[in-house]
Amino acid sequence: MNQTPLETALQTVSPHPAAALRQWLWGGAMFAALTACLSSCSVDGKAPEKADVPEVLPVVTLKTTEQELFHDYVADVQAVRNVEVRAQVAGFIEQIFVDEGRPVKKGQPLFQLNSSAYQNQLSQAQAALAGAQAQAGAARLERDRVRLLVDENIIAKTELALTTSKVKDAEARVAQARAGEAAARLSLSYTLVRAPFDGIIDRIPLKRGSIVEQGMLLTTVSDLHEVYAYFNVGEGEYLQYVKARQQHPDRHSDSVRLTLADGSAYPLAGRIETTESEFNPNTGSLAFRARFANPQRMLKHGASGRIRLTTTLPSALLLPQKSVFEIQDKNYVYVVDPQGVVHMRNFVPQTRTGDFYVIKQGLKPGERVVYEGAASLRDGQRINPRPVASDSLVAVRQ
Repeated sequence: MNQTPLETALQTVSPHPAAALRQWLWGGAMFAALTACLSSCSVDGKAPEKADVPEVLPVVTLKTTEQELFHDYVADVQAVRNVEVRAQVAGFIEQIFVDEGRPVKKGQPLFQLNSSAYQNQLSQAQAALAGAQAQAGAARLERDRVRLLVDENIIAKTELALTTSKVKDAEARVAQARAGEAAARLSLSYTLVRAPFDGIIDRIPLKRGSIVEQGMLLTTVSDLHEVYAYFNVGEGEYLQYVKARQQHPDRHSDSVRLTLADGSAYPLAGRIETTESEFNPNTGSLAFRARFANPQRMLKHGASGRIRLTTTLPSALLLPQKSVFEIQDKNYVYVVDPQGVVHMRNFVPQTRTGDFYVIKQGLKPGERVVYEGAASLRDGQRINPRPVASDSLVAVRQ
């Protein structure tokens, strides 16, 4: 009797055909499953996926440290004295004795206006004064003559009173004429315009021969041996400034630094002198005034810059800015627990300094936060923390 290949294989494997059939079917199923697995894993040429491994992320431990906070404010630089030189009488410019941008001394002539008309006015005033003085002298002589006649009872005493009043009237006219002469002399002196103090001449808009009216601007003189820097401080930062100086007067001075418009630092430190007495209701800020020495005349009136105000915090809790992410205008970090599991937490910053936040509330010293890679994390995820020294971060910042 002829046997099929399956029957021949079963007799070869085992003398019991049923058991042999079960072994054959099991082996075939396992082979098929293995073949299907290898086929699915090799379709795209990739190796089988491994089990999830915790991601290695840098973690920084928070701690407090003494920290200097820097706040920069836009500053308006002004000369300690900046005076507009204006014509006090009308006329035309005969001479200009200085050039723009040149230093001048107090009392140095700057401009000469035509003076002939004012010289004539002075001569007339002097003549009027002389006439009034002559009339006053005649009135006094008349009074003295009448007094003699009254003493001899030749005329009545009322005549003496009349002549005495005439003397007073004449003396009043003399005083009036003298005032007119002084006014004419003063007007004549105004035709020679002098420097009010030592300083630098600004632009001269008018030239020789220009007609000027009374009050017209001739130039500006700036005293630049020292300058003021005005800057506005917000109410919150002002309160921090005041409290820091009250609590630690030995660590805080009124010294400030000025950064120029090109980004370079002005070599000399300034000093805060005063503040305004009230906050601006529109901006909520208070104006400060600092004084800077300017021996080289580097700073000019109307220049701009930035004032750096320094406040020292004896125990500031610093948080790297890289650790922070925002959700709906709130600041969050991932805090790492002892088991390496991250937890999202909100915190409130006090201020920012460089690449760091100064923590007001929400975080404590000794807690660990993820330094980088927060964007790929989710709350409750386990990571493999890699410690990063906070001192090295501060050193990089400085």
